[in-house]
Amino acid sequence: MIEIIIMNNPQPVQASIEFINQTNLEPTTIKREGAGKAYQSVALSMSIAIQDVTDYQRGIMAMVQAVVGVSMEKIVQNPETNLAQYSPVIAEAQGIVNKAVDTFAKVGSEAGKILEDFPSGD
Repeated sequence: MIEIIIMNNPQPVQASIEFINQTNLEPTTIKREGAGKAYQSVALSMSIAIQDVTDYQRGIMAMVQAVVGVSMEKIVQNPETNLAQYSPVIAEAQGIVNKAVDTFAKVGSEAGKILEDFPSGD
């Protein structure tokens, strides 16, 4: 059916093709679409950066949980001698967690700024 319409009256089809070429191949359209694609790529990169720092934080938390667990076990076994020895270890572990949280916040904030400042092609 479509072939018959095209063969009998090719002018509307040709006009449609010309319209599509004019609107889609126009330099302004190409530039805007290119900028939009670049923005999407940067957005994806920022998302991956946040995922990476989340994985980092998850790894830190697993390590700290192990350190605190072993330290608490030692303290329970002999509180009089081990409390003074292992309390600083637990405090240091908490400091490591705090640094990981700060790193997460910084990466998230910077990723947001980068994305906000990147031209979107509007």
